[in-house]
Amino acid sequence: MLSRRSFIASSAALACTAALGLIGCGNSGSSDKGAASTSAADTSASSASDQSDQISALTVGFDQAYPPYGFVGDDGNFTGFDLDLAAEVCKRNNWEVKYEVIDWDAKDTLLNSGAITCIWNGFTMEGREDDYTFSDPYMLNGQVVVVKKDSGISSLADLAGKTVITQTDSAAQEVLEGDKADVAATFASLETIGDYNTAFMQLESGAVDAVACDLSIAQYQLAAKPDAYTQLDETLSSEHYAVGFKKGSNALAKKVTDTLKAMDADGFVKTLCDKYASYGISYDNWQLK
Repeated sequence: MLSRRSFIASSAALACTAALGLIGCGNSGSSDKGAASTSAADTSASSASDQSDQISALTVGFDQAYPPYGFVGDDGNFTGFDLDLAAEVCKRNNWEVKYEVIDWDAKDTLLNSGAITCIWNGFTMEGREDDYTFSDPYMLNGQVVVVKKDSGISSLADLAGKTVITQTDSAAQEVLEGDKADVAATFASLETIGDYNTAFMQLESGAVDAVACDLSIAQYQLAAKPDAYTQLDETLSSEHYAVGFKKGSNALAKKVTDTLKAMDADGFVKTLCDKYASYGISYDNWQLK
């Protein structure tokens, strides 16, 4: 279980963070049509009384063990690609940004109670459209499988009789219990754990044979240990990351989407992607262009 801790970034701290070289769960489903149908840009039915964007602070719920999107840096402060995005969105809207570490299993309770304003943490929208109001999808993602290079495993079929691990309540778990249940049925077992860092420690030690995870997480781990791991060519799913808000927060979701588009138009996003490129972030996967 993650400890809960809050960090409020001042304008000076945000400027400092942007200057530093820093190093940050998903769901099943792959339809671009499905993503577009629930985006903030398609909220024509939004009520005129929706004033969810009339806020002074944005409290971002995130998993602190999810690099490169959200994590604790070497200096002990929260950092990551998504947290940097959130900080810049807040700066441009004159909002205070607050980072709130959450237990991933408790994300819905925290969002619906108002303890957090949004879930912004490599959060896959496909399959969750009925549960949240989303921004437009901003990043392409997928679910993949990572194994040790010397494992002899080169395909999903080779996972038969093997032990596979993933994060609890993650996209990978959902796809392996849904669209790819036939693949999971061949495993010796499908195990879950609280965070991906620990999952990869289990893989490295030989306690499990494979990790099913987000493409971004796989890219991060392969960048860190290119000689230790390899990613299977076959993917489990393709999907998109978006910012998740409490159902009905259409005005707020649209304002965040519009700000992200402006950040891309003036080059901020490209610069941020380049900053995190060595950790698996690619501007080619950015969707709001």
